[in-house]
Amino acid sequence: MLPYLLSGISVGGQYALIAVGYTMVYGILRLINFAHGDIFTAAGFFMVYIAAALPVQFAIPLVVALTVLLGFTVERVAYKPLRTAPRMSVMISAIGVSYLLQNLMWYVTGGLAKQYPTIPYISQSITIGTASTKVVTLVTPVLTILLVIALVAIIQKTKIGMAMRAVSKDFETAQLMGIKINNVISTTFIIGSLLAAVGSVLYFSNYTSVTPTVGAMPGLKAFVAAVFGGIGSIPGAVIGAFIIGICENIIKALGYTTFSDAFTFALLIVILLFKPTGLFGEKTSEKV
Repeated sequence: MLPYLLSGISVGGQYALIAVGYTMVYGILRLINFAHGDIFTAAGFFMVYIAAALPVQFAIPLVVALTVLLGFTVERVAYKPLRTAPRMSVMISAIGVSYLLQNLMWYVTGGLAKQYPTIPYISQSITIGTASTKVVTLVTPVLTILLVIALVAIIQKTKIGMAMRAVSKDFETAQLMGIKINNVISTTFIIGSLLAAVGSVLYFSNYTSVTPTVGAMPGLKAFVAAVFGGIGSIPGAVIGAFIIGICENIIKALGYTTFSDAFTFALLIVILLFKPTGLFGEKTSEKV
């Protein structure tokens, strides 16, 4: 049971880093960024190709920078022109970007699975009691918590964080108060993409095969985690991600591996039925 529990905590941290991106974008734009899982996948491919030409210690910062640039570009090209459009139009654009990125990755890679490079130290094996696991399993929850604490500090203590909170409360009033909406939204996408890049390094250090659609399932599970915790709530997304990661690995330990994915989506249905706002979500009222 211990290896499954450790794996659950680790994968929960990886889901959390993706879920924070979903929940931040939703908190400000009321938009589910369906392309977020594909940005996570693109970060994996960036590492595959860049690490083939550069040492890993130089490749990782470059991968993070390229992933941030991709997230920024997606926001500017696909979402910014639709700022005043109906919400359904923006959602359709998000789905379109998701499929565009997937198809670009199919084209570039030929649809073949690529082997993720070995990251020094975190890819090494370690024994804890009777369980053998990788160092990344222990590093992931610690790094996730540190990054989330840093993010919450930025949102609570900095000028851009104050602007984010204002925009999330009332978009139109924040605009009237002189807050530069475009800068706030771009910063939100940049932070979300940065966390997705870090999550990608941790995830693919454990699951070393990268394919164009590999980010779809982690992305969906991270979205469920965000809904479970209360979409718009960063601590809620993190707690939801850890719960989902641990539960699905306990299900595997009990011998029901086939149903581990089904559990996540069954949980989503239950949450929407009994607590639509999630564990830490706030009720919102639509203005007429």
